[in-house]
Amino acid sequence: MDLHQLKVFISVYKNRNFSKAAKEIFLTQPTISEHIKTLEEELKCTLFDRIGKKIIPTKEADILYEESLDLINKFENLKDTIQTIRELPSGNILIGTSSIPGTYILPSLITEFKNSYPEIYIQIDISDSERVINNLLSNNIFIGLVGTKINSSMIKYTPFMWDELVIASPNFIKKSTITPVELIKYPFIMRESGSGTRKETEKILKEIGIERGKLKIVCTLGSTDAVKQAIKNGLGLSILSIHSIRDEIECGKLKAIRIKGHEMKRMFYIVTNTKRTLPYIYKLFYEFLKKKALIL
Repeated sequence: MDLHQLKVFISVYKNRNFSKAAKEIFLTQPTISEHIKTLEEELKCTLFDRIGKKIIPTKEADILYEESLDLINKFENLKDTIQTIRELPSGNILIGTSSIPGTYILPSLITEFKNSYPEIYIQIDISDSERVINNLLSNNIFIGLVGTKINSSMIKYTPFMWDELVIASPNFIKKSTITPVELIKYPFIMRESGSGTRKETEKILKEIGIERGKLKIVCTLGSTDAVKQAIKNGLGLSILSIHSIRDEIECGKLKAIRIKGHEMKRMFYIVTNTKRTLPYIYKLFYEFLKKKALIL
């Protein structure tokens, strides 16, 4: 048994599929099957029950999975300890983010980070806050940025920066502020379920006395860019992050309107799994983000 075999086993266990595991770790399916067979022979037990095209982990596999994660984590930490003596840390960082931090905030920060650590490669996986949290809980990522909290004792939320939500509208509305009663008169574009912006929008609207059912929702769209295009074409209004429409405001294509007497703010959070130890290069990026949080 070696670490490579354990990594193959972990991929099969998580994916519940030999083909998906093969694609994930860039091996052929026969090679994956051979590694699992060797493990089963060495451990003298069956790790996966094959039922048709499905594979189901056995109780022995459940135990091996938890122990394997711990062993690999310790091995990675050992590499990190050795890596600290290197002048230029290197490696790959995968960050899970919701759309606003990933699209409008992180790119410039990554440029600054790479000025100090040019050998570290960073990949951003943009989805919604719910998926980012689920990926942390599933041990698919070490760190993320989200715009809403989802209750879990296994997630640590570190405040990162404030965001203001505004009513994004086309230029035909001349006012800079409107009342809650006026808002429900206009057609409204909603973000998709799971979006941090949508969760915060519904929370804020409820606080000011506007139930979702009162809104004239004309459509639900799956991205901020799609919502912006719909607004530009006169489909309706929506509530978006001020970060996402700065360029459009400067160009005069969109207008930011506030709700009279109400401030719509939320916090962006750095999220980590309390049960996982951050590898060294992730610690570097985490500390970098925390320092930036003091001034953003």
